[in-house]
Amino acid sequence: MDKTTRSADRARVKRPERAQIEWQPVALDQLLAGDHRARVVWRYVEALDLSVLYTKIRAVEGGVGRDAVDPKILMALWMFATIEGVSSARHLSRLCERDLAYMWLRGGVGVNHHLLSDFRTAHGAFLDQLLTDTIATLMHQGLVTLDVVAQDGMRVRASAGSSSFRRGKTLEKCRDQARQQVRKLREESEHEAKQDASNARREAARQRAASEREQRVDKALEALAQLQEQKEKRQKGSGKDARCSTTDPDARTMKMGDGGFRPAYNVQFATDGGARVILGVDVTNSGSDRGQMASMHEDLSRRYGKVPAKYAVDCGFATKDDITQVEKRGSQVIAPVHAAAKLRKNGKDPHARQPTDTDEMFTFRQRMATEEAKKLYQQRPSIAEFPNAECRNRGLQQFRVRGLEKVRTVSLWHAIVFNFMRMIDLGCVK
Repeated sequence: MDKTTRSADRARVKRPERAQIEWQPVALDQLLAGDHRARVVWRYVEALDLSVLYTKIRAVEGGVGRDAVDPKILMALWMFATIEGVSSARHLSRLCERDLAYMWLRGGVGVNHHLLSDFRTAHGAFLDQLLTDTIATLMHQGLVTLDVVAQDGMRVRASAGSSSFRRGKTLEKCRDQARQQVRKLREESEHEAKQDASNARREAARQRAASEREQRVDKALEALAQLQEQKEKRQKGSGKDARCSTTDPDARTMKMGDGGFRPAYNVQFATDGGARVILGVDVTNSGSDRGQMASMHEDLSRRYGKVPAKYAVDCGFATKDDITQVEKRGSQVIAPVHAAAKLRKNGKDPHARQPTDTDEMFTFRQRMATEEAKKLYQQRPSIAEFPNAECRNRGLQQFRVRGLEKVRTVSLWHAIVFNFMRMIDLGCVK
């Protein structure tokens, strides 16, 4: 026995006792601090009108079926998870078993990752209306004025991998293989059903996975023709075939901020210049911001019944067609003049009328020659890029869902949580 062992035997220390049964008369509510953010989230969710979500629950008083999980719990869990940068349903499910704040939010009600995942993507229309109602309330309080609105886009990595992109011939082979797999599984299922009924759920899951793969490949083939046409217009005579993903047909390869090319989506946020809250959300699979300004501006004007006074964007949005449309609706576009450096190099004034200019485009050029417009444009990054940075810090680095509809729903979650945090800063939520 060495000196260290003898010292350990003689030392008086408190050692762990994990087999002792203890009775701790403490409620879950007592364990969570009174000023914990989870309580703020719960108070906010309790104040929301979730009647649309309750109408979808089939288990009712006097009827049959198992009680459903309260939508308030699922709503609060995902809001708090988004605040903490948790984007995985499986990770959230584990946190609900071991983290005090999540345990407090669910209040002893059992949840699993399937339920959490389905809830996150199943209520896009509700989240979109919630965004509208929130901004309408802030407008009524005078906090949102739409005097200055800024729009910006950010490319967010898609769930699909680069290796999932295939050309037409390969996609056709994948479709044939998927169909053969579906037929094979159906035949096996019919054979095994007669012998062993206990494998029914497992076989049903295998068939569902094979069918979903077949559907994704079919969708990829449908999208391929359009992609090929677009590629031929951009790169005449290149001879290269377009490719589409077998796992996420809606994803497109885009140039990212670090200069690399990866499957991604283009998330568009429109932000109020006063309250710094997100007014509108859109998601496209176009790698460019060209053509995105007019559609977002139209959506905001229709959604809130008011046309933004000034609309600030960067040079990627400032096309002649979009500027003309937005100016016709009554907004003043604040953006860099396209090809200004090239015009100056050729001895031309970029703010003078050009041969192809519309009246609205000429008005825009003259406006951007003023110091007032230039100073206003300098404020654009602090308005438009602020929510982008905050959402990225909260997990909007890569989508874990596939398809434009689900991706837009997840983006709406981030917008609603961002606005919730802004409302806390503005003193609207306590």
